[in-house]
Amino acid sequence: MAGRKNGKEPGNESVRHRLLAAATDLFTRKGYAATTVREIVGAAGVTKPVLYYYFRNKEGIYLELMQEAFSRLEELIAGSEGDRGSASQKLLRLCDRLYTLFMENVKVARVMYSIYYGPQQGAPFFDFDSYHLKFKEAVRRIIQEGIRKGEFRKGNPEDMTWAILGAINVAIEVHLGHIELELGREGLARVLRLIFQGISAEKGRRK
Repeated sequence: MAGRKNGKEPGNESVRHRLLAAATDLFTRKGYAATTVREIVGAAGVTKPVLYYYFRNKEGIYLELMQEAFSRLEELIAGSEGDRGSASQKLLRLCDRLYTLFMENVKVARVMYSIYYGPQQGAPFFDFDSYHLKFKEAVRRIIQEGIRKGEFRKGNPEDMTWAILGAINVAIEVHLGHIELELGREGLARVLRLIFQGISAEKGRRK
């Protein structure tokens, strides 16, 4: 039995990826509540027992989708702690990496937004807020470093953090809702540089 990895038997990693891709597409198009296990396995070209082997049920495949995406966010945040350069450079890189991660997972992001902001769909609880707070704290940490080193003017780091998070959220939400107006990576960087100009120590001294 161990040698039977023909794409329809448990043990083949490509099957797992097909199931995740099929679930992502269906959750995006139909919503979590309206998607059935039968539709997921049909789109992936496998049988129900194979889905149960990997994920146990629809709730399990949804949680795995979220966990995979947000684990990458955690890695991104952890990697930022060893970044070099000015606070502005660190923030630009951190925000660019987040936006790139979003672009690589747009369908998963759509599912997340529909669950978090939309009507109750019966999806199992996933702690989105804890990851948001981790990213917020990473931004705040860099801002505080910039204030401490004299790059950013003395002020409320919480307000500065929200300004930067607001720019990222707008860039993401415009792509999701009005792709014809999207900022893209370069547009996000331009907006962030405007914020950095507003909180720079040089501007504070000119006042």
